[in-house]
Amino acid sequence: MLTKDISLELEQVITALIAEGKEPTVALVKSRLKTSVPIPALIGTIKSWKSSNRIPKIEVAAAPQSEDSRITQLEAQILDLQSRLSALEAKLAQ
Repeated sequence: MLTKDISLELEQVITALIAEGKEPTVALVKSRLKTSVPIPALIGTIKSWKSSNRIPKIEVAAAPQSEDSRITQLEAQILDLQSRLSALEAKLAQ
């Protein structure tokens, strides 16, 4: 499964809240994030920020690719593998 690191986005949201004079809460942080983050991860992040002013590395599942882009990638991989196979067969034939 592909993951996406959102630690920087979390840090930016928390820093912006503090700059506005607001206490970072789960609801405020969640409402400002562009990426969906599980509540337990947000709770841990806010606790870490409050205790040490540090954001732990948080990764969430990356959005799945569209079917068309996946097919395009697979077709490109097949073409690459076919050309590599042809090159190997040519070497063996010599």
